[in-house]
Amino acid sequence: MAYKLNKITIRTDNSKEGINNIGDIWNDITSGKLPIIFDSEHIFQQGISPISKYSNYSSDENGDYDLTIMAVTADFFQKMDDKVSKGSYKKYDEKDENGEIGVCTRKAWEKVWSEQKSGDIHRTFTADFESTVPGEYTKDGKVHCYLYVAIQ
Repeated sequence: MAYKLNKITIRTDNSKEGINNIGDIWNDITSGKLPIIFDSEHIFQQGISPISKYSNYSSDENGDYDLTIMAVTADFFQKMDDKVSKGSYKKYDEKDENGEIGVCTRKAWEKVWSEQKSGDIHRTFTADFESTVPGEYTKDGKVHCYLYVAIQ
């Protein structure tokens, strides 16, 4: 009998070890070891996208937080865009011409941290969401990082 996970959560931080742990869990998901985008029999699950949810912050981006990787359907992104239009979230769309997901993700988060530091945004540190999309799945052929950050 095949099974799949809807989500998995770890407690981590932005230290080098924490970032390595995040990379390890993503490798387990993309390889099918953790059946979120594949089921337990390694069959790809159509119509779902894996996203990262950052929540339960102990303080801010410098403290511990929960990272939940979960499977969502396309309507999730419409709901998030609705929250952006209502002003409770800000959306970032960064891309990398060379197809490097890590570079793309880092660019998005650095933009958030820069806007925080300058006072352009005020984060709530409640729940933030990130979706990185490899170039082979995008219309322009470039890697994208879509980041939804909760703001006041």
